[in-house]
Amino acid sequence: MSQNQDIRDVQIKILDVMKFIDKLCREHGIVYYIMGGTALGAVRHGGFIPWDDDLDIFMTPQEYARFKEVFEIEKSKDFVLQEWKTTPNHLEYAKIRMNGTTFIEKHFLDRKDMHQGIYVDIMILHKVPNNRLIQKIIYLKSKFVTLYALSQRNWAPKSKGQAFALFSLKLLPCKWLAKKFYKHIYKYDNLEENFKYCYWITPAKFKNGLFDASFFAETTDVPFEDTVLLGSKKMKEYLEYRYGDYMVLPSEEQRKAAVHAYIFDTQRDYTEYLKDEEV
Repeated sequence: MSQNQDIRDVQIKILDVMKFIDKLCREHGIVYYIMGGTALGAVRHGGFIPWDDDLDIFMTPQEYARFKEVFEIEKSKDFVLQEWKTTPNHLEYAKIRMNGTTFIEKHFLDRKDMHQGIYVDIMILHKVPNNRLIQKIIYLKSKFVTLYALSQRNWAPKSKGQAFALFSLKLLPCKWLAKKFYKHIYKYDNLEENFKYCYWITPAKFKNGLFDASFFAETTDVPFEDTVLLGSKKMKEYLEYRYGDYMVLPSEEQRKAAVHAYIFDTQRDYTEYLKDEEV
């Protein structure tokens, strides 16, 4: 990490990526929602959570497909699209990465085959029927997909149970099963009524990843740093559901855990770090 840079420098670059995404979406009528810690930061801090080094948005599969099409038509030399279909062992979401920058996470130190610039995450928000059994099945399949991908990229487990699951999945031929489960996760995305939204390709537990459809029915402009981004008209209800009393600040330990970058640099390309033997 450059001694002259800190997390704020990274946040400013991340916001540049997000402004590019927002511009494309607004010009082409593509819907997205700031979500998770990004939505929390917007309401509680007026922008980034001070100790956070990422920015996350939701898109439905349909909106993401439109975004991808527009991105590929209006290519920019400054940004690349990285997604799970083209990057081995990558989880089921996309990233818009900025060229000429570095954002290397610890478990990707040996990944010289993938772009590791500063990024914004695009999370895929799926539909699931109002049927608890189907919801539980999709939840379990999502967790399988998550753990399988983590097992393939040497992610450090946080419990003995996770360690055993990751070790087992790494040994077993589960790739075909993960692909099959992916298809089932997308199965209900054309539902027009009697559904909830879900996002379980994540550490989130069942309840925290299952959302009332009204949370993502309408967008509104949300002030964020020196710009405005799209968020839910029911963002405060979403945050209360997701976090409880979301105005309470987390502990110092939780703040440290929110940091993703192991090496970052807003001015040098990630390839300059990955070719360094000491990395």
